[in-house]
Amino acid sequence: MGIPLNQALSVGAYVIGQHLRGRKRYPLVLMLEPLFRCNLACAGCGKIDYPDKILNQRISVADALHSMDECGAPVVVLAGGEPLLHKELPEIVEGALKKGKFVTVCTNALLLEKKIHLYKPHKNFNWSIHLDGDKEMHDRSVCQKGVYDRAVEAIKVAKAKGFRVNINTTLFSDAKAEQVAKFLDEMKKLDIGGVTISPGYAYERAPDQQHFLNRTKTKQLFRDIFKLGKGGRAWPFFQSALFLDFLAGNQTYQCTPWGNPTRTVFGWQKPCYLLGEGYTKTFKELMESTDWDKYGTGNYEKCADCMVHSGFEASAVMDAVKKPWKIAAVALRGVKTDGPMAPEIPLDKQRPAEFVFSRHVENKLAEISEAEARAKKPVAAE
Repeated sequence: MGIPLNQALSVGAYVIGQHLRGRKRYPLVLMLEPLFRCNLACAGCGKIDYPDKILNQRISVADALHSMDECGAPVVVLAGGEPLLHKELPEIVEGALKKGKFVTVCTNALLLEKKIHLYKPHKNFNWSIHLDGDKEMHDRSVCQKGVYDRAVEAIKVAKAKGFRVNINTTLFSDAKAEQVAKFLDEMKKLDIGGVTISPGYAYERAPDQQHFLNRTKTKQLFRDIFKLGKGGRAWPFFQSALFLDFLAGNQTYQCTPWGNPTRTVFGWQKPCYLLGEGYTKTFKELMESTDWDKYGTGNYEKCADCMVHSGFEASAVMDAVKKPWKIAAVALRGVKTDGPMAPEIPLDKQRPAEFVFSRHVENKLAEISEAEARAKKPVAAE
């Protein structure tokens, strides 16, 4: 695996501690989105379809650091939108590292060379560069030519400056196993730290609704990919081996949405990074007021085909703690790429999807308007 030893040991100790305390639900990774604004408009993205007044909102440094304290997760992932558009991101990263967090900044890398001087290499910090496959695949995914070449060049620059650099790859229905395997081989030649790979989530607001994978196609695609790479051991994945085994259809997991709680400009997002079905002001309220049993595969229509790492990585990590022999088996033999697949969760009792995006946008716009009105109101003389 491509996970640094100090991070694996620290996170493992944290998980074991939570388990020994008998905590049923606890966070593993804080997904912090300090803004929704982006400098790309990818076809499979459902994160940027907001009015300008919302796209112009930013989480402050103080609120970002307070969110880390509220949540307590050992890992902080800064995403978006494009986080490098946030002028105070260097302060957020520095503050998170001072708190002892393992910090990842997800970026499309278009601004990385310009802004990399604002950051310092650190053993607990890494860049995660968005690359959805080779030049053909990635430029098609982000709907703009030349982005792949700029991202690869940014990887080289960051590594030359001493940073740990990972890539994050999202696959869609047009992905071909041989092409993905060759791409991963090329990334390995760049000596990247690790790969985070996942099937795309079918965001209801994504412009392209035709190329999201269903669960059956996801499992077969990943089996075909891993078969070309020694059961997945040919590449340094920045993920749990049991999550990779799950992608190949060898594990039956329900998602763990509280494992990767999400903080956005709206607040704490219910129930997960992928679904914005409601928002709370505090992390405590998120954990206590969310009806977690309403969500997940078999419970909710929007979750039916989801196999994304933000929902299932924590499930795999928790399973590894409870049953360490399972992860040892995968480490020894690699991901199984043939034979029967694990049973699927039935969908016959799932509740229908609810569409609440517009309501949340209206509420946020009203909140912004009220704040603007208060700011303009003259202060009465004493």
